[in-house]
Amino acid sequence: MTTVSVPTRESQIEEIRATIETKNVELLHMQFVDIEGTLKHVTVTSEQLDQVVNGQVMFDGSSITGFTPINQSDLYLTPDLNTFAVLPWTEEDGYSEARFLCSVKKPDGSDFLGDPRNVLKETVKRAEEKGYSINVGPELEFFLFETDEEGQPTLKTQDVGGYFEPSPKDNGEKVRLAIYKALKKMGFTIEASHHEVAIGQHEINFKYADALGAADAATTYKWVVKTVAGQYGLHATFMPKPLAGANGSGMHTNISLFDTEKQENAFFDDADELGLSETAYQFIAGLIDNVKDFVAVTNPLVNSYKRLVPGYEAPCYIAWSASNRSALIRIPATRGAGTRVEIRCPDPSANPYFAFAVVASAGLDGVERELTAPPAINDDIFSMSRQECFERGIQNLPTNLESALDHFESGKIGRNTLGEHAYTEYVELKRGEWDDFRTTVSDWEVAAYQAKF
Repeated sequence: MTTVSVPTRESQIEEIRATIETKNVELLHMQFVDIEGTLKHVTVTSEQLDQVVNGQVMFDGSSITGFTPINQSDLYLTPDLNTFAVLPWTEEDGYSEARFLCSVKKPDGSDFLGDPRNVLKETVKRAEEKGYSINVGPELEFFLFETDEEGQPTLKTQDVGGYFEPSPKDNGEKVRLAIYKALKKMGFTIEASHHEVAIGQHEINFKYADALGAADAATTYKWVVKTVAGQYGLHATFMPKPLAGANGSGMHTNISLFDTEKQENAFFDDADELGLSETAYQFIAGLIDNVKDFVAVTNPLVNSYKRLVPGYEAPCYIAWSASNRSALIRIPATRGAGTRVEIRCPDPSANPYFAFAVVASAGLDGVERELTAPPAINDDIFSMSRQECFERGIQNLPTNLESALDHFESGKIGRNTLGEHAYTEYVELKRGEWDDFRTTVSDWEVAAYQAKF
């Protein structure tokens, strides 16, 4: 039996210190996310490494969306040493910068439960108590748009390519290559890179990881994509539906449970016709039973629901299948250790920490309650009539953010997963977003109604 040595905290710190010296790292960016998943950071000099690794960097939590009131504003950043990375685009003439992703602590040293990273950690702990570890492999699509003279994004794409098309139609290929190189230098294992269906739309896939590592990777990925695109005078967006009449961008989320006692994939059963275990079927049932109650997290924007409509390959129907990409939940063909469930509704505007937490919690809820999955739908749901969907018991996802929030508040998954603080702040933020949208007079309304009425 091969023994895998786990590096000690002291050895990790010494390795980081050596890299700082070798790469002449002068600045350290202490990164974390707010409740929307927006990356934030405070920058310190590398001479302060000892204070950094001991969690002594303080910041004002009252200035961060969804964090703390002004009379309880002091919070501290504790870096995850595994996330240390030199930033490739800063390496020049013997100078460079690096970053850590951090968890947020209160002054007494306890976890601040409004921190999305800590929220996901709680879900991971609950899974561990049940004998499982969680693996996640997200697939984030994005668009590249040209910018105007002032550097602001336009809706003009830099290419006319289609699905899997190469250059010269895919002018984004060189940008994807630069993103790939940057991600690889930061420790990513890249598995695929290609042009997506819509013009200007792209995808770069990286290897799955444990739930927290996958959320860290998704957060880093979005930042790197935007940063590198900006160096080419382009704007990268993870907005779900930036172009009307074109496919939107998804964050298909592959997830599996690993049985830590048996040391095997908990979703695989060679004796089953589909190669799926009872645990896998229960997990699928949990997703189907809870999806309406968590979609406000996995699809958090007003714009998210303009992607989840028929006709653009987006999964708006609540069903599962072993192969059918028109279903909300798909089981990719790989079996054995690679057996996994793919939920296709999440989009890349979601906070990855919250999104992976609610998806895992929903699936685990099905396992705990020993739910039975409904029959698989192997027919093309997109071609079915409303009546046929009704007769076969196929329901729709919520069609707007308000409806999604109503389900979120009436269900249990959101509050139980996010915790009282993050849940309350998230609902307040998103209700405000919906009210802003609801009371805004759009260009479409003016064009349709001003002259007519």
